[in-house]
Amino acid sequence: MKEARKLSRRSVRTERRLFLADGPKAVEGALAVEACVVEVFATPVALEQYAGLLADAPVTLVDERALASLSDSVSPAGVVAMCRHLDAPLEHVVAVSARLLAICADVRDPGNAGTVIRTADAAGADAVVLAGRSVDAYNPKTVRSTVGSLFHLPFAIEPDPAVAVRAAQARGLTVLAADGAGEVDLFEADLSGPTAWLFGNEAWGLPDELAALADHRVAIPIHGRAESLNLSTAAAVCLYASARAQRA
Repeated sequence: MKEARKLSRRSVRTERRLFLADGPKAVEGALAVEACVVEVFATPVALEQYAGLLADAPVTLVDERALASLSDSVSPAGVVAMCRHLDAPLEHVVAVSARLLAICADVRDPGNAGTVIRTADAAGADAVVLAGRSVDAYNPKTVRSTVGSLFHLPFAIEPDPAVAVRAAQARGLTVLAADGAGEVDLFEADLSGPTAWLFGNEAWGLPDELAALADHRVAIPIHGRAESLNLSTAAAVCLYASARAQRA
């Protein structure tokens, strides 16, 4: 338990390549990935409640107070898994066969990053790249926001967003920068081909020099009086527009 608590710190997670998955959805996703789960901590009540889920899991029983020390949730569900890191090298996730990719550049809000991963999973994307100074994929809030999708979808962590953009282009994907000032209207764009969407920071969007690397800048039309869309909402609109076009 003492060692598991240390995983609340990013430096420890990075060094040990371990993280905590909190709650039944996250634990279910983790258990479905071969060799991902090292150990599951559960209260007696949770062990009974999730008996089917934990039947073959390496479970350590703990009391509620100990379990709460591993969770940052207001109301812990009573089950937390210690898991091995899942990220893959950039060249593996940007595969020749990839048709839909999401690149997050400097996305720092864990809720937004997690929701983009969840949305990409739902839209049938092939992978997500967390690039630049994006939030840690293994941050507890990020993991929780993915609602299990962190364990479904390949993803890479790339320090340089420009490297991710060029890697996607080298594999034949058209890189589209989501930009409110873009020259292409989302609903007039040809989205039927292999596409990598490039999303920027919640507050200031994409730097001009990074957006300039994209093949096109694409704007979501605003028909009402709202100034803009939340990052994760914009990502959902763009990813589903591509998914619809590619499946037409």
